Formats: sequence, structure tokens, C-alpha cells
Amino acid sequence: MRISPADELLLSILREDARAATADIARRLGLSRTTVQNRITRLEQSGVIRGYTVRVEDELERSRIRAHIMITLRPKQMTAVVKALQAMHEVRVLYSVSGGHDLIALAVTANVGEMDVLTDRIGAIDGVERTNSSIILSTKFER
Repeated sequence: MRISPADELLLSILREDARAATADIARRLGLSRTTVQNRITRLEQSGVIRGYTVRVEDELERSRIRAHIMITLRPKQMTAVVKALQAMHEVRVLYSVSGGHDLIALAVTANVGEMDVLTDRIGAIDGVERTNSSIILSTKFER
């Protein structure tokens, strides 16, 4: 599906606040409310918008331990490792990447001890060659 510049702006606004009122979005975009609603519906039906999510209050998130866990796999192990990681509720996002690692997981736990246990669990998955973790200190912005 082809995305117009107006659709890109609409998606940007929805990333900031998916619950924003259609009238407010329309005002920001300089479009009618009906046009904005039709664009949202079209983007949902075409699969561009796959769903909506919850953002947790910043103070609660800052009280948790967040880390990027870089994962290097043994050859031909991607499918099995992804399936195992998907079953771990602490893994919020998993990216396939180029470079020195094959995957990067964003993980969130309540404390350092739990993060230690999680990284050990990830390292023990059959097909994982090694991991390298970086604790996130702060989020400067998120869209």
C-alpha cells in the first residue's frame, strides 16, 4: 500500500497518542474529521495500522530494569530461537539486525537480579551462541 505524506503525519500523531480525538487530529492536520476517520479506517483495513498499545507511566517504567540484549545465533537457528524468545514475557520487542549480532531484544524486568536470570535463560536457549547486554539508563524520547 502506498502511504501519502498526510498518512505519515497521521501515523506520527497516532504514535504519540493513539487515543487522540479524531477532531483534534483533524485540526492538527488541517483536514476534516471525516477525512481523518476515513484515512484511519483505510490504514487499519489495509494492515498498515495493526493495532493499538498501552504506554505505561514514565515513573513506573523508570523503576524497572530495561536492557537491549544483543544475541548471536548459531547457523540456521533463527526460527527456534525467535519462538523461544516470544514465549518470554520479559522480552518486549525482538529485532533481526545486521552486523555483529543476529537479534536485539528489548527486555524489561523488575530488578537487576531478574535481568540476570533472564539473560542466563536467553543464553541457554538451544541455538544461541552468545549474548551481550546493555542496560538502558534513560529514554530521551519515544515516538
